[in-house]
Amino acid sequence: MVGFDGHAPSDDLRRILRDYAPGGVVLFSRNVDAPEQVSDLVRELQELARDGGAELPLLIGVDQEGGRVARLREPWTVWPPMAVLGHAGSEELARRMGAALAAELRACGIRYDFAPVVDVYSNPRNTVIGDRSFGDDPERVGRFGAAVIEGLQGGGVAACAKHFPGHGDTDLDSHADLPMVDHSRSRLDDVELRPFRRCIEAGVASVMTAHVLAREIDDRLPASLSSEVTGGLLRRDMRYAGVVVSDDLDMKAISARWGAGEAAVLAAKAGCDLLLSCRDHDAQATAVEALVRALESDAIAWKDMDASCGRIRALKERFLLPHRDPNAKEARLAAGAAASRAVAREIAERGGVTV
Repeated sequence: MVGFDGHAPSDDLRRILRDYAPGGVVLFSRNVDAPEQVSDLVRELQELARDGGAELPLLIGVDQEGGRVARLREPWTVWPPMAVLGHAGSEELARRMGAALAAELRACGIRYDFAPVVDVYSNPRNTVIGDRSFGDDPERVGRFGAAVIEGLQGGGVAACAKHFPGHGDTDLDSHADLPMVDHSRSRLDDVELRPFRRCIEAGVASVMTAHVLAREIDDRLPASLSSEVTGGLLRRDMRYAGVVVSDDLDMKAISARWGAGEAAVLAAKAGCDLLLSCRDHDAQATAVEALVRALESDAIAWKDMDASCGRIRALKERFLLPHRDPNAKEARLAAGAAASRAVAREIAERGGVTV
C-alpha cells in the first residue's frame, strides 16, 4: 500500500500504479480537502487501477482513530480521543462510534480504517500513544477495541488492531527512533497481548505490527521485520489467520537502519501481508523490485506469497465487493451527519469532556 502527496493523483503515483500495481493506497491529511474532493480522488484512483488491469479494487485506507489522529476533520465528525471513549464506559457507545465512523468513510469510498489502537497505556512518558489508547487496563482496552471493530466491520469497513505486540509501554516514538519493550513473556501475555486476543476473537480483519524491539521475543529485529513476532507469536501462538499489515516502512525506526528493499523483504519473510510505504515513491519502487527478486531467488517462498495474496483477496472480497465508486453528493451528506455528531457528543459528555 502506497501513499502520496496532494489532493489529486500525482504523476509519480500514476507511474507507481501503472508500473507496480500496488494493492492499495493510504490517504493522509495532505490528501484531504472536502468530502466531494475525497470522493472524486478515490473514484479516480479506482479508475486508474481498473485501467491498469487490476482484478480487484484498490484497498483505500486511512488513519481515522479520533482525537489527534484523524485524517478527516471538519466537516466530517470530529471524534474525541479513545481515552475519552474508554472513560465513558459504554461498549455499546463504542460500537455506535465504529458504525458512525464506517458510514462516513464508506460514503467516500474508504473501506479500510487503521483503527482502533489497542495498546495499553501503561507508561505516562509515552506521548506517541497517550490518549490514543482506551486506557491502562488491558481488559478494558480489549473490550472497547473489540466493540469499535464490531461497529466498523458491521458497517462495511475493515478494521485494524494496532500496534502489535504492544506500543503502550515505550518512551520513544517509532516515527523517529526504535523503541524497545523489555517485558517478560508472562508480562506480555498478561498485559500487552490481552487486547489483541480479544480483537482476534472479535474477528478483526487486520493487525498492524509495530516498529518496536520486543527483546524477550526477538532481540535483533523489530516486530514488523521479525518472523519470531509475526510468524511465531501472532500467527502460530495466537492463531491469527487474518491480514497482517506493517506500520509505515518509511518511518525512521526502520528507514534509518534498513534500506527500502531490505526492509520490505524482511517484513514479507516475517509474515506481513501488506507493506505500507506512505510517501517516498523511490522507496516504493525499490521495495517492489526487491520483493520480485526475492521471489525469483526463492528467498521468499512462492507458497508464502500465495498465502498472503489469499488473505488479501479474502479481505478485499469481503469489504470491497460488489464494488461501486463513491458518489460526491453522498459523501457530502454523510460527512458530519447529525446522527454521527450526536454519538460524538454523547462520548464527550459521558467521558467528562466539555464540547
